[in-house]
Amino acid sequence: MAIVDAVIEAPPQQVFDVLTDGWTYSDWVVGTVHVRDVDADWPAVGAQLHHRTGPWPFSLEDSSTVLVCEPPGRLVIRAGLWPAGEAVVEFILEPVGDGFATRVRIGEDFAAGPLRWIRNKLNDLVLHQRNKETLRRLADIATRQKAEEVVEP
Repeated sequence: MAIVDAVIEAPPQQVFDVLTDGWTYSDWVVGTVHVRDVDADWPAVGAQLHHRTGPWPFSLEDSSTVLVCEPPGRLVIRAGLWPAGEAVVEFILEPVGDGFATRVRIGEDFAAGPLRWIRNKLNDLVLHQRNKETLRRLADIATRQKAEEVVEP
């Protein structure tokens, strides 16, 4: 399993709000290029987010399903990438210091399909780098929202 963590300068609820806004998924998840639809009850367990992954004309249309949602500390998603397979992605959020920052940990592992069968060190390295960038993008959005809230009257 590839595990990456980072500290984001925003409180856990602020970060969790970005994680659970299905329409921002393609803004911060590396590889997701378009969100086609989000179930009205997202991020309830069983709800789906319908997305397109990868560059055109090779992009894949699939959906991701919420397996666990425990605000504001944990979100687990089964990310579909068929016919390549699917991955289970777990986000753990923990307050840091006075609670105005959040340690976010992503754990991701292939759960089914051909990607699971070819697991190796190269795949782990690619997932690690991808998830580092995903956390960087998540931090950009969460901290930008925090700054916007401070500026608003």
